[in-house]
Amino acid sequence: MNIMIFNRMYILRVLLAAVIISVTTPLITSPAIAGIADISNADASNGLRQALTDGSAAAVKLLGAENGYFGNAKVKIPLPPSLQKVEGAMRMMGMKKQADELVLSMNRAAEAAAPEARQLLTDAVKKMSVQDAKGILTGGDTAATEYFKRTTQAQLTQRFLPIVKKATDRVGLAQQYNNLAGQGVKLGVVKQDDASIETYVTRKALDGLYLMIAEQEKSFRTDPVGASSSIVKKVFGALR
Repeated sequence: MNIMIFNRMYILRVLLAAVIISVTTPLITSPAIAGIADISNADASNGLRQALTDGSAAAVKLLGAENGYFGNAKVKIPLPPSLQKVEGAMRMMGMKKQADELVLSMNRAAEAAAPEARQLLTDAVKKMSVQDAKGILTGGDTAATEYFKRTTQAQLTQRFLPIVKKATDRVGLAQQYNNLAGQGVKLGVVKQDDASIETYVTRKALDGLYLMIAEQEKSFRTDPVGASSSIVKKVFGALR
């Protein structure tokens, strides 16, 4: 077996063992496990948790700022599909201003809701189990993002919805859409996920949030030297 591959696999096994020990018995140190590139059991656990905390916080900060959604083509929320089909006609009929206003209000609503995610994401890191930690360390480039999605999506939907609804309720076209979409769902021409502006925007806002968390995760996996925390650099640098 190639010596480089062997070393990488050995370091990964050591890190996994360190995480298990630090989560189950955090006050115990093990000389047999500590020592690879000066990574202790506590370092392995703290490095993983710090990386997830830093990455999620950076994503929330980015999206929660003005134009966090609206000014970012990767996460900007467009009109719902059913409205996109008639968008051209709306603009030709002199409704360009209303269409633009709705798009802006949807994205501003998402930006207003984004800060709600920070505490829930932090709590998810604190509640991470041994099995979760193993899955994140041995998983793909977005294993941590999938963990966040699995553990926070339902709660974030509940927190985002009232904020988004308050913001979009002020737009006349949004109310018209909700009336028409409700009828469309009954007729089977509009998907339930798009039954109202607030449910649509909330879903797209969360999609954008997890996308940006995924980008942060890929960054500290591929370039740990660029991480803001020395412990993250140490742990993920050893895995490269």
